[in-house]
Amino acid sequence: MLKLDLIQTLAFAGLALYAGHFLRRLVPLLARYNLPAPVLGGLLVALLVTLGRRFEVTLFAFDTTLQSPLMIAFFTAIGFGASFALLKRGGPQVMLLFLCASVGAVVQNILGVALAQPLGVHPLIGVIGGSLTLAGGPATGLAFAPLFEQAGIPGAATIAIAAAMAGIIAASMLGGPLATFLIERFQLKPSRPSLENAAALQPEAPAPARTAPAHDTEAAVLLKSVTILLLVMWLGAWLSSGFQALGVTLPAYIGAMVVAAVVRNLDDVTGKFGLPHRTLAALGTAALTLFIVLALMTLRLWELAGLALPLFVILAAQVAMMALACLWPMFRLMGRDYDAAVAVSGFCGFMLGTTANAMANMETLVERYGPAPRAFLVVPMVGAFFIDFSNALILTTCVHLFQ
Repeated sequence: MLKLDLIQTLAFAGLALYAGHFLRRLVPLLARYNLPAPVLGGLLVALLVTLGRRFEVTLFAFDTTLQSPLMIAFFTAIGFGASFALLKRGGPQVMLLFLCASVGAVVQNILGVALAQPLGVHPLIGVIGGSLTLAGGPATGLAFAPLFEQAGIPGAATIAIAAAMAGIIAASMLGGPLATFLIERFQLKPSRPSLENAAALQPEAPAPARTAPAHDTEAAVLLKSVTILLLVMWLGAWLSSGFQALGVTLPAYIGAMVVAAVVRNLDDVTGKFGLPHRTLAALGTAALTLFIVLALMTLRLWELAGLALPLFVILAAQVAMMALACLWPMFRLMGRDYDAAVAVSGFCGFMLGTTANAMANMETLVERYGPAPRAFLVVPMVGAFFIDFSNALILTTCVHLFQ
């Protein structure tokens, strides 16, 4: 048995990550369906551990001390993205899509819980097959898994990653065809905004970046970002402790996410903190990547067998519901035009899979039919930032209701 300390475990996770990238290049179908490299690399290690267990051999012993801090760092970065100014900048359609996504997350959980009872499984299995892994994706699924296990769902992380993988594949297979049907059924054409308007509607990144002063070197910006991130995580831990003292049990990262959102909005108003948004987002992405690999490396895949059929039924119903929602209310609510059809494919992408699925769906459509700048403004903001914030609150409520 190879016993690794926390640094060696983190290094091993890095190797597993690049093994995932290698698999994406080796098997193009994996890249086509936007299966994330961290998920592939972590699952590869989990499969090796499961294979070793079959022959009564323990291959690795990992030190997962850093797993929780990395998860909290990721959701802290999400908190920095929760900007009211950004919502206003996106216009009414961003707020509308955010509201629809939040309502959609609630409906996913209602459907999952409603199906769980006749299938003879715990209601929280329905939530795992609902917004935890569909609107939330693999990161949210793995982050909440310990809370679900405490609420009586053994092997929650394994169930979550299976549901998330199925959702990612469904998001890639469903989003494009749905939008194509709408475009061709209603003979929709892209609008022809001027280049100036298109540039204004399609920013380089979902969150506006603050330009660093000329005297700030790259190292100084990075140091400032790391310091801010750690301070907010520290303050968030205090806030979480305060909730616990009041008898309110919340996921470990909620305090940091709330503090980060407050700091972000204060900075939007006052400009006092000078938050380096791009660097904070990059740190959050790095933390998420390593967190996913670490969490997946310790999955107990053998715990999934008994739930295969109930989980399949719940996920099949979720996919059918999403298809109906996209074809009717979402398309109408988003404007019934070409941009609305493209946005629908993105909505399907991040509500069943990840923001990467959403962007891949939309990029495929615009390559064929033409530009959709409004869709590319609205979808990334909601899919990459705002839905994670509201979904965390929805999931916390579900755990308290059904534990």
